[in-house]
Amino acid sequence: MTIVPLDHNFTRWDELLALILASFASMNGRIEPPSSALALTAESLAEKAKAEIGHVAIDGEKLIGCLFLRPEADCLYVGKLAVLPGLQGKGLGRRLLAIAQQTAAKLGLPALRLETRIELTDNHAVFAAWGFLRTAEKAHPGFARTTFVEMRKSLAPPIRLT
Repeated sequence: MTIVPLDHNFTRWDELLALILASFASMNGRIEPPSSALALTAESLAEKAKAEIGHVAIDGEKLIGCLFLRPEADCLYVGKLAVLPGLQGKGLGRRLLAIAQQTAAKLGLPALRLETRIELTDNHAVFAAWGFLRTAEKAHPGFARTTFVEMRKSLAPPIRLT
């Protein structure tokens, strides 16, 4: 299994979309509003990869995981962290987040930030076990109730030897 950056040579957008939809499928009917993953297309994923920093995990020839990263003023946003359902809980998500941490360090950003739906308490527990702290509760436009939580992971400052 290898994790590689998405670059101009990547052409498997339909497969990547299928991976994301499969890994987010358990949310269907559980979250409101529905996942933004449902609005993705192969074309919009290609555009997302141009605007953000994407990585895919490949086992043999099969796409098995991905994540998209977006630098923000004080952190690196982690989005569309996806692992095929049959491989969840086996360490791939943690390996993908390690890539996020390395990327944040290279960019000089002190934290990772992600959002997860309020209903997905199992995700909250997994991210907490990975060092993320709940920092905010927010609502999607048009909703009066909390629909998602923001979580952040502070990264250790780099050690500078003088």
